[in-house]
Amino acid sequence: MASLEARIEAFMAHGPWAVVGASPDRSKYGNKVLRCYQQHGMEVYPINPKAPEIEGLKAFANFAELPVKVVGISVITPPSVTERVVEEAAAAGVQRIWMQPGAESPEALRRAQELGMEVIAGGPCILVVAGYHE
Repeated sequence: MASLEARIEAFMAHGPWAVVGASPDRSKYGNKVLRCYQQHGMEVYPINPKAPEIEGLKAFANFAELPVKVVGISVITPPSVTERVVEEAAAAGVQRIWMQPGAESPEALRRAQELGMEVIAGGPCILVVAGYHE
């Protein structure tokens, strides 16, 4: 397995991306992560089945609704939801998954690796790595 640094570099280098668990609430990490992508000019799509729009972007209920195939996703969901997201992401052809701190579970990690996904988990948050600012 590639080093954490190499996985992060590969994740950041190839998009487009989606943020699963994107939130319209600017105080939530699901919103801050989406804004982090926007701050860096990255092509990003929010996935949230309950919000029509987040930070000026049309939000999508699931991977099937996305207008493009995303390569990488950041996940900001409870661990039990992340386990379901892994399955849906793999079925949609997602290659890289970054489980933000608090979203990971041993089962989600095991399953993502089993499905051949490049996984970032148990490490830094994208907000720290990419240099997010309010």
